[in-house]
Amino acid sequence: MTNHYTDMRNSDCILIMGSNAAEHHPMAFRWMLKAKERGATLIHVDPRYTRTSARCDYHVPLRSGTDIAFLGGMINYILSNDKWFKEYVLYYTNASFIVGKDYTFNDGLFSGYDAEKRKYNKDTWVLEKDDAGIPKRDMTLTDPRCVFQMMKAHYSRYSMDKVSSVTGVSKENLLKVYQAYSATGVPDKAGTECYALGWTHHTVGSQNIRTMSIIQLLLGNMGIAGGGINAMRGEPNVQGSTDQAVLYNILPGYLKMPSASIDTIDHYLEKYTPVSKDPQSANYYQNYPKFFISFLKALFDDKATKENGFGYNWLPKLDDGKHYSTMHLFDAMYAGKVKGYFCVGADTAVSTPNTTKVRKAMENLEWLVGENIFNNETYEFWRGPGVDPKKIKTECFLLPAAATMEKEGSQSNSGRMIQWKYKAAEAPGDGLPVGEIEIKIMKAVKELYVKEGGPNAEPIVNLYWDYLDGKGHFDALKVCKRLNGFFLQDTVIEDKAKGTKTEYKKGQLVPGFGNLQDDGSTASGNWVHCGSFGADGENKMAKRGKEDPTGLGIYPNWAYVWPVNRRIMYNRASCDPTGKPWDPKRKVLEWVGDKWVGDVPDGPWPPLADKENGKLPFIMKTDGVGAIFGPGMVDGPFPEHYEPLEGPLDKNPLNGQLFNPAAEIFKSDLDKVERASKKFPYVCTTYSCTEHWCTGALTRWQAWLLEAMPAAYMEIGDALAKEKGITNGERIRVSSVRGSVTCVAMVTKRFKPFTIEGKTVHQVGMPFNYGWLFPKGTKDDSTNFLTPTVGDANTFCPEYKAFMVNVEKL
Repeated sequence: MTNHYTDMRNSDCILIMGSNAAEHHPMAFRWMLKAKERGATLIHVDPRYTRTSARCDYHVPLRSGTDIAFLGGMINYILSNDKWFKEYVLYYTNASFIVGKDYTFNDGLFSGYDAEKRKYNKDTWVLEKDDAGIPKRDMTLTDPRCVFQMMKAHYSRYSMDKVSSVTGVSKENLLKVYQAYSATGVPDKAGTECYALGWTHHTVGSQNIRTMSIIQLLLGNMGIAGGGINAMRGEPNVQGSTDQAVLYNILPGYLKMPSASIDTIDHYLEKYTPVSKDPQSANYYQNYPKFFISFLKALFDDKATKENGFGYNWLPKLDDGKHYSTMHLFDAMYAGKVKGYFCVGADTAVSTPNTTKVRKAMENLEWLVGENIFNNETYEFWRGPGVDPKKIKTECFLLPAAATMEKEGSQSNSGRMIQWKYKAAEAPGDGLPVGEIEIKIMKAVKELYVKEGGPNAEPIVNLYWDYLDGKGHFDALKVCKRLNGFFLQDTVIEDKAKGTKTEYKKGQLVPGFGNLQDDGSTASGNWVHCGSFGADGENKMAKRGKEDPTGLGIYPNWAYVWPVNRRIMYNRASCDPTGKPWDPKRKVLEWVGDKWVGDVPDGPWPPLADKENGKLPFIMKTDGVGAIFGPGMVDGPFPEHYEPLEGPLDKNPLNGQLFNPAAEIFKSDLDKVERASKKFPYVCTTYSCTEHWCTGALTRWQAWLLEAMPAAYMEIGDALAKEKGITNGERIRVSSVRGSVTCVAMVTKRFKPFTIEGKTVHQVGMPFNYGWLFPKGTKDDSTNFLTPTVGDANTFCPEYKAFMVNVEKL
């Protein structure tokens, strides 16, 4: 989230797209309703009518997988009707930058595509620079190769007629949404977008978000109160787990995971430390060496020295060109290349796409270790439906874990707010916090290596691993303080701007990431969390101050928000180039005298109008501006509509390329796909029901929740149900080319048929909260027997939200 939950009340228009916030993020939705009470317009764009739709001013149904077409049409509308915020776009985005002459887009493909490798060479996706290395700009925005004109040409194809035909949204509804949302492109209005897995679970998931980023930049909605793009994370600590590198391709604090070809720390830092020649770009990631070396010192402490590259060679490295997402993991497991599997707090036998492949893959393991508060289908896969336990060689262990109320520690919510929680009860029996389980396992491994040695011993024996208390239990405060960071020697830090020097003693906590050093004198396990403790040891995560000096719901003394307690990211963009707020009634920041007043600013520098010392507001971007042209993506610098891997169409109405040409596709014998098939004619999407949690492993054993929502079901529109002769409550079989499941039919008016390219297309939906283990005697199993193994080109997030099925009465 660029903003935070309470800030949503400041919005004039809230677009909820890719989220069912009322049911799945009710505390966030509370603040959306506060905005509505103030007169804001709430819009819900979703294939299905839900409780969220019921509380919004508009519900606009669209076919799953067509979000970019919908949003691309909005970009076209904003540009064609002169709705963009001109001064903001001109000064704070790369709209005026000049695109390199070799960049092209034709027939759905960007320049540099290698069809054999299914990848782009991005060498032509560049912006021209002058002799000083500064991007060339056309401040009139008339040069045909400036980003603004290139964008305008790219989205001119997204006409109202074409978007309606692709998405199934009526032109009347398109116009209604486009008018309402584009009205926020003026200084005294604010619009925000709230999304969740409904956007990320696509082969173009990252580009869904990018498209909305372009809209927010065009309308001047980034960095302001009531603006931004806000991800509704799925659990109280999903943000925290991402911060701490639950993903394979990052290190804590979103640092880059090294690859095998980057052989030294110098080469690594050279590759990932950006350089800007523009004196008005803060280019804050030029501090990358400070963050990375402090991370290595947190791992290896005094064993990491300048002479040994601070232990860089002890880090594991990714093989070049290889990926290790969940889908890649199970693909390798199915091929017999994985011996052991730790499954911590998850139920992948239900939650992962193409369940047949996943469960077959686990049969190839030698061992599986589960850590969870309850049993689930993954830990019991060896005696699931159709499986003969006598033929399964996999040895399975389940280690009992403590529940959230049985341990203390920090949790980071969607708004980047890190809050400290205390233990309310002891875990029953042998239950331990997962953190303690992992620390004890690694402690035992380290002791074994110290005693006996072994392959790759150095990173293990040199690892700093002191995270248990005096009684041998997990010490969450120790871990959090290590993440925050310590001074490893007496250090004097000079603030040249203020003309001051501050002395810190060895062992003191680092008060903020601006104090981290690249010489090995500081250790910080996660630079974005640096500052969650004061130098005096104050735990800022435990603060509960209710003061609200801005009146905007910023509450600066309630818990701690990374980075550096900044509540609204890129908040200097809320002011004009002289430092005056675009909207004085929503004053996030203001340049007063020689300093910023309000929220913690994105850096202390003066505003842009100060040509000598002023800085551009998007300080984490190398060039200091918001990216309308985004060459960092692997599947195109402008988002483009592609059909899902499985869809009802055999051609893309907007270009000559049917589906995302860079999407991650798997090719085992179980990775079957059927497009535009008469055998599987209905679009299906998956989601969660309110009464159960994720795969239901934590909730399906509870009688009162089963009473409320007792069995797997499919929502099917009444028009399709009538056509198929299906009545409400009947049992049906749902099948895709990969498998089939049985469930109860829920005949509903919440799904309406779409008219797509002149033909009627029906959409259906199923929750993914059910499996075979609970309730006992169930005939149903995972919805993911139906879903394909295919991933977003940038993140490899699976495409759960759009695939093709058939529906039959049992």
